[in-house]
Amino acid sequence: MRLSRYFLPVLKETPSEAQIVSHRLMLRAGMIRQQAAGIYSWLPLGYRVLRRIEQIVHEEQQRAGHIPLLMPTLQSAELWRESGRYDAYGPEMLRIRDRHDRDMLYGPTNEEMITDIFRSHVTSYKDLPLTLYHIQWKFRDEIRPRFGVMRGREFLMKDGYNFDLTREDALHAYNRHLVSYLRTYERMGLQAIPMRADSGPIGGDDTHEFLVLAETGESEVFYDSEITDLRFGERVIDYDSHGECRAVLEEFTSRYARTDETHDETVFHRTVPEERRRVARGIEVGQIFYFGTKYSEPMGAFVTDGEGNRVPVHMGSHGIGVSRLAGAIIEASHDEAGIIWPEGVTPFPVGIVNLKQGDAEADSACERLYSALMARGLEPLYDDREERAGGKFATMDLIGLPWRITVGPRGLKNGVVELTCRRTGESEELSPELAVGRVAEIYAAY
Repeated sequence: MRLSRYFLPVLKETPSEAQIVSHRLMLRAGMIRQQAAGIYSWLPLGYRVLRRIEQIVHEEQQRAGHIPLLMPTLQSAELWRESGRYDAYGPEMLRIRDRHDRDMLYGPTNEEMITDIFRSHVTSYKDLPLTLYHIQWKFRDEIRPRFGVMRGREFLMKDGYNFDLTREDALHAYNRHLVSYLRTYERMGLQAIPMRADSGPIGGDDTHEFLVLAETGESEVFYDSEITDLRFGERVIDYDSHGECRAVLEEFTSRYARTDETHDETVFHRTVPEERRRVARGIEVGQIFYFGTKYSEPMGAFVTDGEGNRVPVHMGSHGIGVSRLAGAIIEASHDEAGIIWPEGVTPFPVGIVNLKQGDAEADSACERLYSALMARGLEPLYDDREERAGGKFATMDLIGLPWRITVGPRGLKNGVVELTCRRTGESEELSPELAVGRVAEIYAAY
């Protein structure tokens, strides 16, 4: 992509309504534009990030054996009346009527609809276990939407639902989701800590939220500092193994880590040495629930077990805030100049800056770099504008591409270009061929 042909409406000034870093930088970097309170258009740069995040979520869900589908945004109120949640959910639910005067709602979540799909097609324990998920837009009518995509009214979410014959099998699905979420967040360059949480309107007794530590987090969190030393890394887990998945859950949840809703000061002081007690703020980026037969019993989601008995299935739901993650990553990875994207989610892997647009040798070198990177499957963002060097560098720093290749006449006389790491600011001079090879090597892991 050439910047002279791209739609990147960057802003020099910070809009007055932006209160936190991610909101300010997403507006300034031309990633989003507010259309109404808590509702945003995703502009090309932001949309590329959103799709990168979504792709990682899809890959890790399917690695764990979960099956994608797509459910509609609008739902019938009758399904929610069956579960008893239609009147209990509260004003966050957007309730509407269609032209035939039927009660409808814009889905804030999909437990009822997925249960209806399941009960219509699955009748035997032989078809279990089953986990279905989708990534779809949701709407919750927040009374005070704020912080940009961090607390919007419309948001993109991955929500998955497991159906199992027994409580033991359903808790394995819970543990399996925890493992897949740890992998998902680490691939995005995040450390998301699973914390004991409150189930809220979803219901159920077993639930963990995944929180990214950040000063602007909406939740106060209490935790043992040892948990921040844990990494899932490149370990290989058999998702069908109850023991392996349970061992990961125990490793990552055995130390104290709770949100303010479930925090117990007595337990905190009894189980965590004073030097390891931490109180901070956190951003929720996902949550997993086990709620048993809360929906299957009232909605008739029964199967025949191995002895011929009809029994309600055990269920859980598991969400990841896809659009919220874009903001959370920025909150965790930025500096005064702008965003610093981790390689796993960056909109473009590398930027090319031409210091002297119109110079035949510089133009030719940039074109060769562009073609060589494209041949490696790495689409660069080439700043080919008639703009001063300082402005080009400022734009690249603001939008946060992890790597930059700078091309200028002086360096070309010596046969080199400059490769710069956005995170550290360190640069090295390399031949154009070596620079391309180095970038390709970096991204081979992604």
